[in-house]
Amino acid sequence: MAHHGQRKSSPLRLNALAALAALAVATTALAGPSHPPPPRLPAKGGQAAHHKTQTAHQRTHAAHQKTQAVLNEIVARGTPGVIAQVRDRHGVWDGRAGVRKLGSELPRSTHDRFRIASVTKTFTATVLLKLEAEGKLSLDDSVATWLPGVVRGKGYRPRHITVRHLLNHTSGIFDYNMDAGFRAKYAGDEFDRNRHVEWSPEDLVDIALAHPPNFQPEQGSRPGRPGKWDYSDTNYVLAGMVVEKATGRGYAHAVERLVIRPLGLRGTSVPGSSPRLPSPHARHYSTLFEDGPEAKVRDVTEFSPTVAFSAGQMISTVGDVNTFLSKLLAGELLPPAQQRQLLDAVPVDGDKGHGGPQDVYGLGLRHFRLAEGCWAWGHGGMIPGSATRALASADGRQVMTMNRNGDWGEQRLEDAAVETELCRRSPTRPH
Repeated sequence: MAHHGQRKSSPLRLNALAALAALAVATTALAGPSHPPPPRLPAKGGQAAHHKTQTAHQRTHAAHQKTQAVLNEIVARGTPGVIAQVRDRHGVWDGRAGVRKLGSELPRSTHDRFRIASVTKTFTATVLLKLEAEGKLSLDDSVATWLPGVVRGKGYRPRHITVRHLLNHTSGIFDYNMDAGFRAKYAGDEFDRNRHVEWSPEDLVDIALAHPPNFQPEQGSRPGRPGKWDYSDTNYVLAGMVVEKATGRGYAHAVERLVIRPLGLRGTSVPGSSPRLPSPHARHYSTLFEDGPEAKVRDVTEFSPTVAFSAGQMISTVGDVNTFLSKLLAGELLPPAQQRQLLDAVPVDGDKGHGGPQDVYGLGLRHFRLAEGCWAWGHGGMIPGSATRALASADGRQVMTMNRNGDWGEQRLEDAAVETELCRRSPTRPH
């Protein structure tokens, strides 16, 4: 089952932006219900105050008109529905297009809960950094220290693989999602036969360890020094196992204690083994690795999230992800020492994962080169039926999360929406 990082995406493209002006003119003609402008509420202070409020709403709507046009076009090209929320100095803007359920007219809502897939990795890394701040572990501890006997097999040297190597994908451990036999269990008709299979973290790790390592950790990228790098969900399954060993409690308990409750993320949950999505939610649709115009679209809303564990099982909302990412980058979740480690990024090797070869990767956060002179921190996520993007400026003051309830189609328009929002003020790279 592919999460974010298993499907190679083309680098973000500027050429998609060329069509945005024309799309903005045609927003009302495109498929799917568009997001209406904010309601005009009476303001104290008479006509002048009312006019000032009205003008502010008009400016906000105009600033995001091109983004709304892209959301409409995403639906026009076949995605059932898409939602986005942007927070910046002007306030909060919600965009949406399309439907919650195929065959209905129920619009998608920015209150929808959805599977955030590999955006889970940012939560997992944050939990481990907070545990280090509490003195429960060190990122330089070896995997063998915390998980003796778990990482084994020809070519693997667990005493040389640290928690940090797991979090920045420089361990060299094979990605279990790239195992052909495992992927086949979730392709086409096989999905229904296996959707409720429950996997233990050890099961997933063992699938990976049947393959030799991609490289040794000492060959991995370091900050400012390119080397080997490979995005691997196995790294984050092991990271979740370390969380459980260090706390003596389940992964879900740690995420709830250290992130969800402190931030008041009421729409965010760690489902564990429950296959259901809490309400409100859209139906999730997938072509399950089948390509072409004849590919069958299937409802994959319910399946066992144990297939992703701490690499991709979490459920959230666009608003909650924005809150988490903005607070994280603003330095409000981690002490300074851990904040520096979070952003101490290494060069990626190739384009595996959602981004391009010029990006760098910190601990559960990728620094995306969106365009010339425009960079943003965040993560992407892909799991059957759900595609998520979450990005923010370096200070966390400008943040955007979007979700599609269909996992097929080109990334071009999704890339364009992100560029339109995050590159308007051209945030610069802080390196």
